[in-house]
Amino acid sequence: MALTVIGLSIGLLLFLLAAGLTLIFGLLGVINFAHGAFYMFGAYLGYQLVGWTGSFWVALLLVPFIVAPAGALIERLLLRPLYARPHAQQLVMTFGMILVLQEIVRIFWGLDYLRVIQPSVLAGTTDIAGSPIGNYRLFVCAVASLLAVALLAALEKSSLGATIRAAASNANMLSCLGGNVDRLRMWTFGGGTALAAFAGVLVAPLVPLDSSMAVTIIVDCFVVIVLGGLGNVRGAIMAALLVGLLRAYGQQFASEWVDVATYGLLICTLLVRPAGLFNRRTRTT
Repeated sequence: MALTVIGLSIGLLLFLLAAGLTLIFGLLGVINFAHGAFYMFGAYLGYQLVGWTGSFWVALLLVPFIVAPAGALIERLLLRPLYARPHAQQLVMTFGMILVLQEIVRIFWGLDYLRVIQPSVLAGTTDIAGSPIGNYRLFVCAVASLLAVALLAALEKSSLGATIRAAASNANMLSCLGGNVDRLRMWTFGGGTALAAFAGVLVAPLVPLDSSMAVTIIVDCFVVIVLGGLGNVRGAIMAALLVGLLRAYGQQFASEWVDVATYGLLICTLLVRPAGLFNRRTRTT
């Protein structure tokens, strides 16, 4: 049971990252390598705010609102001029963002591993089916689950979600109907980076912080969005849970093979079902 909860927490955190990455790709058409850097930056900002305020909850609340405008500004100044350019230029730009943000983190916080202490109210464990589960890990599962449900509801039931889906489907038509596509793209990018930063703060009490976490997490995110199907948020949920459980059980029973199994699943998916394991089939005429 403990391994299942650990796997679910990993999967749900991956979904928070992959959801933002999927939205950005679906709306902007940009494969954003810098997404993991915003996750890393959020974790370090959370560490700093906890140090200044003494409250993890303040950090968890404020970091997304700090990062979202920064992400929107980056989209406006750095990515928007590249939409009409070849994808290779977009990839180089977003990869360059990773390098810049990593250097900023190293300058301000150094190279040593850092750790955020879990909130005292969530210290200890709870017995579930005879297995002790950390209260903070249960909290992570609950918060990430609520955010996943809220994100899906917003995308599928709200007028903003309908506008985002319309822009992803046909941005020119939405613009002709009076929609401000540029502003929508800017704040969707900002919202995606805010989700990544929130996930960074959420994971900070569970893992040591270091600047390489940006690259490590983005690889798993791309595995999730490929398995789930590019632009498919529902597929991203299923794929993230699958990868999370695979990693949790793999680390327990065959730790030396867990990466091989994860990337092997990715390769097989690309060969057999390149649209994604959980993508809806489309009828061709």
